[in-house]
Amino acid sequence: MRRPRIKTPLPGPKAAALINRDEVVTSPSLPREYALVLDKALGCWITDPDGNDFLDFTSGIAVCNTGHCHPKVVAAAQAQLARLIHTCGADFYHEPMIRVAEKLGEIAPGEGSKRVFLANAGAEAVEAGFKLARHHTGRLGAIAFLGAFHGRTMGAVTLSASKSIQKGGFSPMVPGVFHLPYGHCYRCDFNLTYPKCGLACVDYIEEAVFETRLPPEEVAVIVVEPIQGEGGYIVPPPDYHRALKDLAEKYGILYLADEIQSGMGRTGKMFAIEHFQVEPDIMTVAKGIASGLPLSAMIAREEVMTWPRGAHGSTFGGNPVSCAAALATLDLIQDGLIENAARRGRQMKTWLTGLQGEYQVMGDVRGLGLMQAVEFVKDRETKERAPEIRNRIIEGCFEKGLCLLSCGRSTLRFCPPLIISHEEMEVGLEIFAEVLAQEAG
Repeated sequence: MRRPRIKTPLPGPKAAALINRDEVVTSPSLPREYALVLDKALGCWITDPDGNDFLDFTSGIAVCNTGHCHPKVVAAAQAQLARLIHTCGADFYHEPMIRVAEKLGEIAPGEGSKRVFLANAGAEAVEAGFKLARHHTGRLGAIAFLGAFHGRTMGAVTLSASKSIQKGGFSPMVPGVFHLPYGHCYRCDFNLTYPKCGLACVDYIEEAVFETRLPPEEVAVIVVEPIQGEGGYIVPPPDYHRALKDLAEKYGILYLADEIQSGMGRTGKMFAIEHFQVEPDIMTVAKGIASGLPLSAMIAREEVMTWPRGAHGSTFGGNPVSCAAALATLDLIQDGLIENAARRGRQMKTWLTGLQGEYQVMGDVRGLGLMQAVEFVKDRETKERAPEIRNRIIEGCFEKGLCLLSCGRSTLRFCPPLIISHEEMEVGLEIFAEVLAQEAG
């Protein structure tokens, strides 16, 4: 069984030299998690310039769902590189772009025809969906949620509400966006308990917000993550999205599901919204769609995508090489990786809930498929957050060769590639358990 191999203090001399060079030339805004320098990667494994091997439970923030450098994705990209690298998809046509749009329209939830706009990054897809919603409805307002993350461009960061640092110094934001509590049962903003609450967080929108300060006929769109990502891998109650969608339909408001982190098979279904039996009007996808090559998409019902020629476009969106990688990625995801995500997710959940019984600092264990998380607390009764424990565990796991990421204010997320094996999962969870015992035992 392969295990991480750490041969030098971290970072090693070659990695440290690269970090030193980076720190004088790149933007200081980049939120580096820890001193990991990637030299090469394959499958679930990363090697740094000093020859240290790490087991990757991050997938490049849920991007490399097919693992690093999957040979089928590499072959598809290489073949396309030799044939056609670029033709502006806004001005001309090429078959890989058409095939990706056809495929996404086919697999997107909901009956009826879809239209697809291809871009490069998740934020661009969100911007496109936000603009489309305003254009189609003729309305200005948007509802988003506390804890949400939709990107860092102006429209996307306005919709976001996960970290104030992301907005500091950039005002004014895009007008007309209202943030409301998400369906976060572990930390209910209304101090109620599901299901006795009757989904008070949804009722609040109509009974308080629409009644007192936000006319529903002025709201174009509800923008929501099926499972909140950066906010803490928060899974809402089973009937939450159905209730929200019903509310949207009642007032002619569009429903935009942001699947940028939760989509592409990660939760054990192609899209997380499928767990809630809801069909969005607009959906955004990125990250795992092309296994690391830049590509994103905004998918909408045909009757919603009514903007005219020239209203929106992208020079690099739908790049032929990225599209070739996406087609190979989608084939792999549909050919068993969704099912593996569900199996390995159950394996992980069993491990984590077992550890939760031993360690009081594990306040909440939550997630679906390979989108799992642990929220750390100082006290289970008060639920006082313990980010310092979370941070020590992440650093301790890194030093032992396991790559993890934070999210939320005191939450640790597990998002390994969907190709991960039973044995690799065991290795990673054993390292986590070992560090947890050292830091919280």
